[in-house]
Formats: sequence, C-alpha cells, structure tokens
Amino acid sequence: MGNAIETENKNGNSGKLKKYAPLFVLILLFASFFLFGLDEYLTFKALSDNRDILLDFVSDNYVTALILYFLLYTIAIATSLPGGLLLTITGGFLFGLLVGGLVTVAAATAGATIVFLVAATSLGATLHEKAGPWLTKLEDGFKDNEMSYLLFLRLVPAFPFWLINIAPALLGVKLRTYVIGTFVGIIPGTFAFASIGEGLDSVILEQQAKFAACQNAGGQECALEFDIGSLVTKEILISLAALSVVALLPILIKRIRKNPA
Repeated sequence: MGNAIETENKNGNSGKLKKYAPLFVLILLFASFFLFGLDEYLTFKALSDNRDILLDFVSDNYVTALILYFLLYTIAIATSLPGGLLLTITGGFLFGLLVGGLVTVAAATAGATIVFLVAATSLGATLHEKAGPWLTKLEDGFKDNEMSYLLFLRLVPAFPFWLINIAPALLGVKLRTYVIGTFVGIIPGTFAFASIGEGLDSVILEQQAKFAACQNAGGQECALEFDIGSLVTKEILISLAALSVVALLPILIKRIRKNPA
C-alpha cells in the first residue's frame, strides 16, 4: 500500500515537472538575457556601432545570417523579450523588405506558437480550475468568432505582443486557428516596419556624421542616440487600425443578422 502511494506521488511530481518545465525554461532565458547584459545589444546605438560588421557578415554568409536572425527573433518572441520593433526593423535593414519581412513573419509566428503551447500546457488547466464560470463564459464568446478576434488583436498596435500570445491559449483557441491568425495578422505591421528598416541605413549614416561632427567640434555631451519609435508614422498606425476594424466586420454582421433591431 505504501509503495503504491509512493509511486503515485512520484508520478504526480514527474507529471508536474514535465508540465511546468517549458515555462521555467522560458523564464530562465528571459532572466539570463538581462543578467548577462544582452539587452545592451537591442538598441539603436548597438545597431549603428556594428553596422559595417553586420552588413559584411550578411554579404559573406547570407544563408547563415538568415538562419541566425530567424533563431534570434524566435527566441526573443518566445521569451517575450523587449525590442521586437527594433528587431523587425533590423530585419528589413539587413535583408530588405521582402526577405526580411517574410523571415520575420515566420520567426514571430514560431515564437508566438511556442508561447501559446507553453501557456496552454502550463497555465491553462490551472487557470480554469481557479477562475470559475466567468472564464468559461468569456471563452465561449471568444470561440464564436476566434479568428476575427485574433486578427483584430494582432493588427491593433496598442496591445502588447506577449499578451496576445498568452491570452488565446487561456481562452481555449485552437492551435490551427492561432497559427493562421497570427501569421496573417502580423503580416501588415511586419512589412510596414521592415520597409522602415530598408531605409534605415541613411538614418544611421546621418546620426554617425552628426556624432563625429560633435566630437570634432570638441563637444562634451556627444551622444549617438535615436528614438527608433519615431520612425513609426501616424499613417502606419492609422492603416493598421483601419485593418483591425475590417477584421471585426464579420462579428458585427453576424450580430446585425441576429438582432436586426
């Protein structure tokens, strides 16, 4: 009897370890990123300082560079690291609009899918046990139009990317719907930001020239800084917002048909 209970406890602990191990790995990777100071490399200054090295490496090792960029972007999204906008723009800068955009969309979808699976496995069941009936009601409402809702969330730049990766997993969205909705939904924004990256080299050269001129003039407070977010124009945001409204049209039409009044 005692051996049976002991075996059952061991199996239970082993099951919990398998359940939460992927989540712990992502948390560990996230913490290690800041612990080792790797966040210093996700800045405009780091991109500017290493411009020549990066362009030469891509020129000499194009396929390898693409693979490394894909893996780095996937890990960044899977661990919910900051700097997604800079990485997307960097993809356009290094590989051009078409290739950079496509690789970024694929990597972002892969990273988001990893988060989705980890959240669904490690957090989904626990949350359902503790949340009660309100989550079931919310889940049912989301499931009725899950693709439209997902496209809306992906298109609106106001919602944090990491939050949209996790929420659908907790609301019971199907994996297939999630992958398709993520892939399609991030295409407009990704290519918009990759197009910014395609013209970033002139910005980098301009900033470097200003920095050098400041130093030659004996300036004491010369700094090579640039707000990468300032490249995101109102036109881009308005376009994405308009597309997000289009994504909600099927829901609106369905409700009008149900309730003509």
